[in-house]
Amino acid sequence: MRVNRRDALRLCALSPLAAIGRQAAAAIAQPAATRGAPGRVRLAVSTYSYWHFKEQKYPVERVIADAARLGFDGVEILHRQMDGESPEYVNRLKQAAFRGGLAMPMLSIHQDFVSPDPKERQTAIDHTRRCIELAARLGIPAVRLNSGRWKTIKSFDDLMKVKGEEPPLEGYTLQDAFGWCIESIRACLPDAERHGVVLALENHWGLTTDVEHLLHIHKAVASPWLGINLDTGNFPGDPYAGIERLAPHATIVQAKTYYGGGEWYTLDLDYPRIAGILQKAGFSGWVSLEMEGKEPPETAVPKSLTVLREAFGLT
Repeated sequence: MRVNRRDALRLCALSPLAAIGRQAAAAIAQPAATRGAPGRVRLAVSTYSYWHFKEQKYPVERVIADAARLGFDGVEILHRQMDGESPEYVNRLKQAAFRGGLAMPMLSIHQDFVSPDPKERQTAIDHTRRCIELAARLGIPAVRLNSGRWKTIKSFDDLMKVKGEEPPLEGYTLQDAFGWCIESIRACLPDAERHGVVLALENHWGLTTDVEHLLHIHKAVASPWLGINLDTGNFPGDPYAGIERLAPHATIVQAKTYYGGGEWYTLDLDYPRIAGILQKAGFSGWVSLEMEGKEPPETAVPKSLTVLREAFGLT
């Protein structure tokens, strides 16, 4: 019997990652530069593309339905957008993805390890560990991590105005923040390995705004269960230089678009150029769309999908 790719996704969507073994799961976190010849990139869409933290949540089920209709390969789930973590709700999302022939490659969470208070860091560790277990229940093989930030600039809008650069807390240094972050991630690794869920640390606004800081943490943790989530829109300087620096280490990629103007800023990203950088680095895996523009997702997401398909030769 011949099975096409969409049928294969339907068969696999509900299978727990443990069924394919821990070695296969750990391979997800392999840096691109250590893999074999690059294969076909797969395109997902983040549920964030439809919401942007507005007062009224955009239902995850509606995103899944639209992703299936448009022909995406998968849906990245934003944890804060979920309506809960009950078995009934989790199973409903899994079934919706299954019926749509979609994978769910990553659960994006928010936590902050940059704090001198051990209790605050433990709260972030506990939250991350719970989300690792949640990802396993959803059949999701990766969890997006943030490093966290100093919070000396209180407003995220103000942080965006200075491109993520904020001063340390008085009396503390960058080395303190590195230590807190590395120690906290290491505390989560046994859970990641046990559940077969890779942690993907993002170049997000905060400690890892600087790609060298991100790579320092990644190298210091030195675990196959910690990968890197390369976000194409989170570079304070030349994005292509940042992408080239991270591409050989990338586990998964988030691809920003800004139709209608960005919620915080707008970048005119050259995706054929980005696709070439990723291909040269040997990347093959998931590219997840994060449409962060003000244009309604009903029109902006299809436009973005076309851009990514053409850039990665998927038309």
